[in-house]
Amino acid sequence: MSAPTEQNGRPDQGRPQLSVDVQGMAYGRDIVLGQISFDLKRGDTLALTGPSGVGKSTLIRAIAGLDTRYRGTIGRPEKVAMVFQEPTLLPWRNAVENITLTCGVSAVRARSVLADVGLKGREDLFPDQLSLGQQRRLSLARAFASDPDLMLLDEPFVSLDPDLVDEMMRLFAGLRAARKLTTVLVTHSEREAELLASRIIKLDGKPAQIARDDQNKGAYFQLSASGVTSSRS
Repeated sequence: MSAPTEQNGRPDQGRPQLSVDVQGMAYGRDIVLGQISFDLKRGDTLALTGPSGVGKSTLIRAIAGLDTRYRGTIGRPEKVAMVFQEPTLLPWRNAVENITLTCGVSAVRARSVLADVGLKGREDLFPDQLSLGQQRRLSLARAFASDPDLMLLDEPFVSLDPDLVDEMMRLFAGLRAARKLTTVLVTHSEREAELLASRIIKLDGKPAQIARDDQNKGAYFQLSASGVTSSRS
């Protein structure tokens, strides 16, 4: 792969939506990431998997531009949204304001995306009045509100019960399909990776490197013009 130039503009047609060419990353003497390179096209969903502490969250923060201590280049589109492990909501603002104040969108737009994630009727509630699942829906709505070209998710379904995880995955897949959104998902769950991702990269070792890079054509949640379809019984 030819190394892209760090960019903050929309990629030209024909170019990858995301190009990662990290040659290394260290915190002091602790080398966390080794050589990691991959490209993603528009509409691809990549799952980053691997053991706890291997460096998955470190890599996705570098992709987001939140940590620049790596050697190498990361080419990404201008409009990037991130969903963190914890909802990271504004506790003193209601659901609508959590979106308008952070994304710079109108209240009408905020109410629309809240309805998209199943929070219609809860627009005026504060985060501590919402369940954990509802808080995660609000985080997802906030990420989609800015109409990003690239969505980054760091363990977005952690701490939820299995039924709610399935519900959240289906919700996310529907929103993703409607926008043909490029996504990087960090997860420790092989099941989440297999159900959501069109490609799975496993990180391993110290420093972390790509141990496996597989296409996942049998993903349960598929992109389609009409929304989410199932490829498994």
